[in-house]
Amino acid sequence: MNAAASTARFASPIDPAALSMAQKVFAFASMCVGMFIALLDIQIVSASLRDIGGGLSAGTDETAWVQTSYLIAEIVVIPLSGWLSRVFSTRWLFAASAAGFTITSMLCGAAWDIQSMIVFRALQGFLGGSMIPMVFTTAFVFFGGKQRVVAAATIGALASLAPTLGPTLGGWITDNASWHWLFFINLVPGVFVTVAVPLLVNIDAPDLSLLRRADYLGMVLLAAFLGCLEYTLEEGPRWNWFSDSTILTTAWISGLGGVGFVVRSLTYDHPVVDLRALRDRNFALGCFFSFITGIGLFATIYLTPLFLGRVRGYSALEIGEAVFSTGVFQILSIPIYAMLAQRFDLRWILMAGLVLFAISMWEFTPITHDWGAQQLLLPQALRGMGQQLAIPPTVTLTLGGLAPARLKLASGLFNLMRNLGGAIGIAVCATILNDRTNLHFYRMAERLTTSNEAMNQWLAQAAQHLAALGQTVDEAASGSLAQLWQLTYREAQTLSYADAFLAIMACFVVAAVMVPLMRKVVPPAAPSADAH
Repeated sequence: MNAAASTARFASPIDPAALSMAQKVFAFASMCVGMFIALLDIQIVSASLRDIGGGLSAGTDETAWVQTSYLIAEIVVIPLSGWLSRVFSTRWLFAASAAGFTITSMLCGAAWDIQSMIVFRALQGFLGGSMIPMVFTTAFVFFGGKQRVVAAATIGALASLAPTLGPTLGGWITDNASWHWLFFINLVPGVFVTVAVPLLVNIDAPDLSLLRRADYLGMVLLAAFLGCLEYTLEEGPRWNWFSDSTILTTAWISGLGGVGFVVRSLTYDHPVVDLRALRDRNFALGCFFSFITGIGLFATIYLTPLFLGRVRGYSALEIGEAVFSTGVFQILSIPIYAMLAQRFDLRWILMAGLVLFAISMWEFTPITHDWGAQQLLLPQALRGMGQQLAIPPTVTLTLGGLAPARLKLASGLFNLMRNLGGAIGIAVCATILNDRTNLHFYRMAERLTTSNEAMNQWLAQAAQHLAALGQTVDEAASGSLAQLWQLTYREAQTLSYADAFLAIMACFVVAAVMVPLMRKVVPPAAPSADAH
């Protein structure tokens, strides 16, 4: 009898109010582990792409797809996760995703060539991406009142901390073991999540009838829109945007697919993504703030390691150590946020976080070619604090006011905006680096003429040094000119990084000004029984 009752309890959804706080916390924590490793794997390879390419005998263009394929698959599945969790239930979709993510992680570590790696990374991104939004919705089902604020703070910390720590952890692993362990480290947490979530998370029942009236055309349009958009944004800067026929084609497909998807979602009775939620002012503004924080989070993670690698010539481990301070200060800011959230309106905390992020970008702008971990400490500390004060209140203010029935579909759109912001932010920053480097180089080159006495003296000293090393007069003269070109290009590159950080700062200033437009959201005292 007891066994039968236990089986029934395991099979049927349980009212979250009937669970003890310890049960809810442990269930929530188990899902957070899955979200963390899925987000970590976005950037864990970024500092080690050269090592992966060398190990798989692949060129730079091919190796870039190790990251691009993951991002394309992830960005496509995130908005679909709400519908998928309604069809298969939260626990079984999460468990299946965790199991698949673990298996594909193992396959990535065992990849035998670049083509197999790209396929496995795409599958890994697809399976990992579906776990991310479900953590958001489960937190709002499990917790209410002050507990919800703490849960949102935890999610916000993990959502920004995982990509931030990715290059650091990836660099350390590659330096001390091999690039294969970038993927093998997922095996233990992946198995844990696969086993724990079905046992602990039972908040909704599967509804396979949704498969009959599903918007399959909308799914195809969404996949074409987001997949081609991500490809265009990732590859556009490298191939000079629309001068490349492939980029032009994918941009057209993305644009037409996007228009078709919006029309379909607004006219179909059972859309796969709830765009109507954007009628809610808080949700629309929250998606905008999620988009902006995505720009700041992912674009700065892209810019800083790139600067340290290209300009300073840092190794993967040195890059990781230099950017580590952001994560440290974010963790230190968690109790500060928790204290502030109990005393102040979340809107003003959000504004403070956005302003701090803008100030940190401003602190990046005096960047010079000899900046290292010491010079990066202050701007990265401000960025870590800004992330922690901006992202959790955005989660609560955006999703906290939605009815439980709309939360699953809307959370996918909310998470999509963060990743979309990151994709667009990285693409724009890559374009700024390319265009502004050329502009700064030409402007400096205009002043490097024979009438420039300081340049003439520098060239003479460089030629003397090369001649002392045994070079002929002609070789020393050409060598000194080559050194001058490299020096000028290095300074032009450095100035372009300052321009990119300034552009990000402008985005956060605009976002901070818009915060007062949000309405205050008071979290409910307890989770609703019909939330599942």
